[in-house]
Amino acid sequence: MKIAVVGATGSCGRQVAAQLLDRGVLGENLRLHLVGHESGVHRDELWGLRADLNDAFFDHAVSIEIGFDVAETEADLVVMMAGATLTKETKNRAALADINRRIFAEVAEGVSRLSQSVIVVVQSNPVELAVNAFAEVLPRQQIIGAGAWSDSLRFRRELARDLGVRRSMVSAEVWGQHGDHEVPIWSKVRVRGVAEQRLADVIGAAREGRALSELAGEIGDVREVVLAKVNDGKIEEAFDFIQQKPADIRAAVKPFFTHFTAGRTTELATAHAVVDLVEVIAHGNHVVCPAQIILEGEMGGLTGPIAVPTVIGQSGWTTVVETQIAPDEAEALFAAQSAISRSLR
Repeated sequence: MKIAVVGATGSCGRQVAAQLLDRGVLGENLRLHLVGHESGVHRDELWGLRADLNDAFFDHAVSIEIGFDVAETEADLVVMMAGATLTKETKNRAALADINRRIFAEVAEGVSRLSQSVIVVVQSNPVELAVNAFAEVLPRQQIIGAGAWSDSLRFRRELARDLGVRRSMVSAEVWGQHGDHEVPIWSKVRVRGVAEQRLADVIGAAREGRALSELAGEIGDVREVVLAKVNDGKIEEAFDFIQQKPADIRAAVKPFFTHFTAGRTTELATAHAVVDLVEVIAHGNHVVCPAQIILEGEMGGLTGPIAVPTVIGQSGWTTVVETQIAPDEAEALFAAQSAISRSLR
């Protein structure tokens, strides 16, 4: 297998390459191709990045190549990390659509020129827009958006904090949009080693007086307050403000706080989620996890790019795992579909 990372010189792309090597995802028979812009500083940075990766991970005996056109990589798996990211002027993922639409189309065109079958794992934002772009040139089962897995890992982490346990003990998922219209599936939260009543109390406290239909508005309101505090230099105050919110809001807003305070976006967590999925595909395993995929009426009639649980394996995704959820969660999924549809126009 040959893996190409598009946008390899960006903060998140660099982390994906480094984590793939550090975690040993790329065995001796796998090759890594770093793809960047041919113009500007990116051309030189590709050479430096390859040299740095070789210095750090040479014992892994992986062949690392560089290039500027994904069509020339002969990749079996493409990791899409290219595109503009959030700034103080562009504060949400929806605002990135006009900037990144052209980039997504260009990379998708390059992927269409690959001679072999290819799987694309997408983490560029807006994730749904990128997934939709690749669906123009590939069968839908070969395109996987990693945003929902990132969101789910964050949601699990926040629930683990509230319960005083390790994240690995928490089973929880976020479906819907990778954005304000994400849908935490509270009805399916399970935690090992915690009494049912204790879990019910924690979930009840988090959801008391709140409707899932109002979550998108809550996320937007909290984000605005946090970013205003960050812009005023009140970093600790902004973090404390987030910590006072329920787990689903914390999971949605903390990435914005991290992005505007860490200096290099949410590169570690973002790359970690992508490498999780790449590892499953590269090793020929199968897992069930939420991902942005193109639906054609599954899950009660949903269509278009949206996150739902699916079986992911060596050939991409194969099956939507249809499961009964709470009525308000189902309604929130269709609201998310509507929000995504508007963002694609």
